[in-house]
Amino acid sequence: MAIAIPRRQLFIGGEWREPLHGKRLPVINPATEHIIGDIPAATAEDVHFAAEAARKAFFSNTWSSTTGAYRAKYLRAIAAKIMERKTQLAKLEAIDCGKPLEEAAWDMDDVAGCFEYYADLAEKLDSEQKAHVSLPMETFKCHVLKEPIGVVALITPWNYPMLMATWKVAPALAAGCTAILKPSELASLTCLELADVCREVGLPPGVLNILTGLGHEAGAPLASHPFVDKIAFTGSNATGRKIMTSAAQHVKPVTLELGGKSPIVVFEDVDLDKAVEWTLFGCFWTNGQICTATSRLILHESIAAAFLKKLVKWCENIKISDPFEEGCRLGPVISKEQHEKVMTFISTAKSEGATILHGGAKPQHLKKGYFVQPTIITDVKTSMQIWREEVFGPVLCVKTFSSEDEAIRLANDTQYGLAAAVLSQNLERCNRLTKALQTGIVWVNCSQPCFCQAPWGGKKRSGFGRDLGPWGLENYLNIKQVTQYFSNEPWGWYKPPSKL
Repeated sequence: MAIAIPRRQLFIGGEWREPLHGKRLPVINPATEHIIGDIPAATAEDVHFAAEAARKAFFSNTWSSTTGAYRAKYLRAIAAKIMERKTQLAKLEAIDCGKPLEEAAWDMDDVAGCFEYYADLAEKLDSEQKAHVSLPMETFKCHVLKEPIGVVALITPWNYPMLMATWKVAPALAAGCTAILKPSELASLTCLELADVCREVGLPPGVLNILTGLGHEAGAPLASHPFVDKIAFTGSNATGRKIMTSAAQHVKPVTLELGGKSPIVVFEDVDLDKAVEWTLFGCFWTNGQICTATSRLILHESIAAAFLKKLVKWCENIKISDPFEEGCRLGPVISKEQHEKVMTFISTAKSEGATILHGGAKPQHLKKGYFVQPTIITDVKTSMQIWREEVFGPVLCVKTFSSEDEAIRLANDTQYGLAAAVLSQNLERCNRLTKALQTGIVWVNCSQPCFCQAPWGGKKRSGFGRDLGPWGLENYLNIKQVTQYFSNEPWGWYKPPSKL
């Protein structure tokens, strides 16, 4: 399908600007391996211009000092424009990052919904602006102000380009912050269209600036820029550590979501067909490229044979194709490098003694594109790389268990702690596991549902802080205590000097 790829520039101070050094990066369709366009590549100088624009907008009283109701009007206008452009945006998302077109369209609904949700919270901030605090001394009165934290850097990944950007942009703007968004260089098309949407709705200049480009040329100088007051990042653990180091130089706050190696625990009392579908959805949704993918199947030994037989049959029925084909349920991974990485994980697992039960190769009917068959790996040891490291591709590894305690140990035996799922008809058992699993998200009898009203984030090496819900808004607010002395009497701690 032919899609027109708009030729955009950087979005700085409410204007389109060519990168100072004129550099651009190719956009490659992962389903065909063809170059379909290009994006601007910012460098440190462009980052500085954007930081200046954001700082000017923050201190000029055109945004940070406005009411939440005022900001909400812009957020709702953005949401409305997103829905007007839904078809075009979904197509750009699908051709840019390879996700099935139906899934990309679903994402656009979520984008608009997220802007609407934070418009509601922006309005609510007006009534919460001055919260009074009860004190034990009547001579003092205290209240708390919620104020925008300042200029924020938002660095986002390629698996949900526009949605992940929205998870950070919407609450940051709702709070009254000004922002610089740096999307992944592997998938930036829809984020540049978000810039055009902001221009159309008349968002004040500098409130949202969007820089595309390479991580080391644009992301690193953004994270270390002295005008940036906070960094919010979703991406790899390695990059997250670099951002923490950079932020430490200026002692600025950071929120990090750094992926995971999430378990799905399936007990013997499940409905097999329902459990098989949730297992597939939990690992192969978004082409297996989702930070919360429940890619470690921990399966009760008494149903393992029947469950795996069904799992393979269902896998054989998954349509792997160009994302624009009707009924596509598995598209390509994002790039040649990612494809090679996923295939190396699979070959390493095989060399270490694991069994490739299904998949493990490129589909034979697709000669071009970075496609990987949905892959199921058994005979896995907990010491294996495939069990311990995030693949970020459609690869599910399997271990069996015999007792609840063993299942919990296997689930928690990871350096990550982002998400987990537990499937059982025994809700008391589900409640026990919900408490025992060391993660930020637990799904019961499902995997991967996400709602902008609920918190999203993890623990351990999956990062800290939360996106979404009121917790996402709090990321971008500074809490200020204001205490006033009310008395006609002096404080009386020090004695006045004697009169001469």
